[in-house]
Amino acid sequence: MAEIIQERIEDRLPELEQLERIGLFSHAEIKAIIKKASDLEYKIQRRALFKEDFINYVQYEINLLELIQRRRTRIGYSFKKDEIENSIVHRVQGVFRRASAKWKDDVQLWLSYIVFCKKWATKAQLSKVFSAMLAIHSNKPALWIMAAKWEMEDRLSSESARQLFLRALRFHPECPKLYQEYFRMELMHTEKLRKEKEEFEKAKMDVGNLDYPEEILKGELARIIYKNSVNIIKGAEFHVSLLTIAQLFDFAKDLQREIYDEADASKLLFSLQALHTDDPLTWDYVARRELEIESQPGGEQPATKQARAVEVGRKEERCCAVYEEAVKTLPTEAMWKCYITFCLERFTKKTSSQFLREKRLERTMMAFRKAHELRLLPEFQYKQWIELLLHHSFLKEALEVAVAGTESFRDSVTMWQMKLQVLIDSESPDVAVLFEEAFAHLKAQICLPLWISWAEWSEGAKSQEDTEAIFKKALSAVKGADSVTLKDKYLDWAYRSGGYKKARAVFKSLQESRPFSVDFFRKIIQFEKEQESCKMVNLREYYERALREFGSVDSDLWMDYIKEELNHPLGRPENCGQIYWRAMKMLQGESAEAFVAKHAMHQAGHL
Repeated sequence: MAEIIQERIEDRLPELEQLERIGLFSHAEIKAIIKKASDLEYKIQRRALFKEDFINYVQYEINLLELIQRRRTRIGYSFKKDEIENSIVHRVQGVFRRASAKWKDDVQLWLSYIVFCKKWATKAQLSKVFSAMLAIHSNKPALWIMAAKWEMEDRLSSESARQLFLRALRFHPECPKLYQEYFRMELMHTEKLRKEKEEFEKAKMDVGNLDYPEEILKGELARIIYKNSVNIIKGAEFHVSLLTIAQLFDFAKDLQREIYDEADASKLLFSLQALHTDDPLTWDYVARRELEIESQPGGEQPATKQARAVEVGRKEERCCAVYEEAVKTLPTEAMWKCYITFCLERFTKKTSSQFLREKRLERTMMAFRKAHELRLLPEFQYKQWIELLLHHSFLKEALEVAVAGTESFRDSVTMWQMKLQVLIDSESPDVAVLFEEAFAHLKAQICLPLWISWAEWSEGAKSQEDTEAIFKKALSAVKGADSVTLKDKYLDWAYRSGGYKKARAVFKSLQESRPFSVDFFRKIIQFEKEQESCKMVNLREYYERALREFGSVDSDLWMDYIKEELNHPLGRPENCGQIYWRAMKMLQGESAEAFVAKHAMHQAGHL
């Protein structure tokens, strides 16, 4: 094994010599690279192989390639790439081939191989990688689609993409996604050919010798895919998805009409209803199509703004007529959701017409009310309804809806929050009482948003003592990871309300109450730095406390500590070496590597 490692290290020497000769790396850096490479080579040549060793090897080589690129840019040297980068790329590909041969089933490993080849290798090499991967993972449609898209979009080979889709469909004859992407690919190919032909004709070039069959230019291949796929895959969702794709291409009007006959929408409605009467998506799609059907004979557009608003109003009325029929035929929560979503979308659409705005608001409110009366309104739409009422200052109605929402969803934090928001906006004296009532109904582990809302409300409405009492009460009730957010909020409030002195007191009271976030410590550090007499002794205290919690994972904390010692008027630069070695002992893996890189860049910037 030692001979193999020695041979592979010797294979590297020409590229390393070039790196040193052209001034991209120093002699000391080349020695460090050889040492690191020897360690990596040993791990992937030993008898007991581990996937992590191969990944680390590849990552090191990629980091080296990126460093070479940055240094080339810095000194403006772009020669000798064949001897340097190409040699490294070839070596990494060999490592990937070994790893993917040993751990064939690891899709993520294959995807990493592909990402590497996309950035560093040739298109021909990547095509071979896709072929090798699909030979093993033919049971994953997403990989077939990825390969076909690459052939189409990067290699510009529609024929290769088509062959991949056809092979994929032999393995997955009932996969909707494959048919959708194959359909899209053929339409893209047709669009590309049509644009090419137009450009040639504009240049007055003879296209007689070029292969532009009329059937292909009309999208016949896409039409064949559509016909075959809808015979295999049933369901309104798939049917609609193909039409949605076809609508992205202006030249495919005939194909769109074939999928949805615009001249006889009621006929298609009947056809779709007959097949999918219990599918809300069918009704939703047919209703929305009414917006695209012209009311004027011959497709003439209204001349004035008022006439256009009236025309839009008519279209929306036709849409709602379909939705009204839908909720009678299919009175489900999902169907009402589609109807209300449509109403909200139209309501939020900008218009200068007062008539349209009022009509849309009235229609939306009516849809919410009917769904509520039928007990078919989901929680999130109660929230939308209340927000809409509050936006228009309908406080009385908002409170009625909020009460109904909390009765229907008594265990929902969101509903209680909305009810409280209504009371706060109404300046009700019962806000504090309702907070207490909410905590009595809800489980303690889901109450964090309510505690935060209560503290925020109290900050504007009550005294500092009352607000602080709420924070303390919250921290006694909320435990574990949720308490992290509360501590951050408490510290922020303390600084806003009482300045640095208050913030430091809160920090001191909480500094042993784990867990914390890194931001908790960064906040108090920032507060200290904002003071006119920023004390280095306090900064050291905060950094040391933060590093006790996050010193093994956060390289930025160590770097900021070092910078503070260097830059603060009362800092001690002589401490930086000791901080550096403490960081190297505590940090692990990638965090340690990141720290070394940042420290080196910082030193280079001060040379």
